[in-house]
Amino acid sequence: MEKLITAIHYGADAVYLGGSNYSLRAGAGNFTHQGIEQAVTYAHERKVKLYITVNIFAHDRDLQQFTDHLQALRDTGADGLIIADPGIFLLCRETLPDMPIHLSTQANVTNSQSARFWGLQGAQRINLARELGLEEIRTIKQESTTELEVFVHGALCISYSGRCMLSNYLTGRNANQGSCAHPCRYSYALVEEKRPGVYFPVQEDVRGTYIFNSKDLCLLGRLPELVAVGVDAIKIEGRMKSMGYVGAVVRVYRAALDFIQQQIKQGTALEKIILPDPFRHEIDKIGTRGQTENFFNDSPSSDAMLYDTIRTNQQYSPVGIVRKHTPLLIEVRNVLQQGDLIEYLGRDLAPSICTAVAMTTENGIPKERANPGDRIILTTSPALENPEINAVLRKKFDQKTT
Repeated sequence: MEKLITAIHYGADAVYLGGSNYSLRAGAGNFTHQGIEQAVTYAHERKVKLYITVNIFAHDRDLQQFTDHLQALRDTGADGLIIADPGIFLLCRETLPDMPIHLSTQANVTNSQSARFWGLQGAQRINLARELGLEEIRTIKQESTTELEVFVHGALCISYSGRCMLSNYLTGRNANQGSCAHPCRYSYALVEEKRPGVYFPVQEDVRGTYIFNSKDLCLLGRLPELVAVGVDAIKIEGRMKSMGYVGAVVRVYRAALDFIQQQIKQGTALEKIILPDPFRHEIDKIGTRGQTENFFNDSPSSDAMLYDTIRTNQQYSPVGIVRKHTPLLIEVRNVLQQGDLIEYLGRDLAPSICTAVAMTTENGIPKERANPGDRIILTTSPALENPEINAVLRKKFDQKTT
């Protein structure tokens, strides 16, 4: 719920979430039925739409009480379902004929005829496969009357739009039913069967190599082109990410779309719109594995992989969430010390930079160090102007920070 609140705070027009069943992120902090109802109410009060993922690839054993589940989802008031499996799609159309359906990227729509097929089945929106380039997206948009959605940011699987069996074979955990163990992020080395225990690096590296470890998708700089094509929605992957990641990424993409809209109103042709450097500088503070544009221009090369580590050093992390603005009360998420330089993530792209000059508990006891979970009254220099509830504060960490 906290991630949902943060995404909405920073400008998401819609959010998507998973329930306890039938979702491809079984390991995420998913919602109970009551939690979904609360989330729908929260989103709708703020004029934000909410979609529920029902995107596993089902076996018959998974469908025994499925229609009851669908009816319960309808009663939450959600705006639609995100589905990948044709059988689940059919059951949804029969059980909830008025419920909008969005086709998941796992359905692997890679051509205009496939898009036309799903449109004829009743899909309101299609989230295209991640293996498409700009010109392919353009062709599908020209040939299709169905809304199109494109993933623009987040983790990438070494698979066909997320349909991977590596986890199932190596760990017995089925990624297509929500239980991926993420073996693509493991470090691998080569073993010859007659030399057990003798490891031969796949590359010349004593630590082995992360041969399946893709950099994260980032199409921030290509947003003007996607707008020009006529894509109806862009999507950010973040259900297994932190609250700080979700808020920071949504904030940058919201600012980018608003910038593009402003340029259009001023008469700038879309093909001439280029996001200024501060957008790139801000997104660079967020990434966990580096960045790739994946198939957007051409098939990705070896440069799209991160071979020597599971992730890059994430220098910036959230230190607090604003819970009250007068006085400034924050809930601490990482160690915050008196004298730390911190950044307040407001609505503008540029964060407000200030110093934590004093901290006290809610009872007025002074503190020089606040730990995760503490609630503190924070004094900054300069003082923050009109800090908003649910806004994020962050700071730059180094590897030695404890």
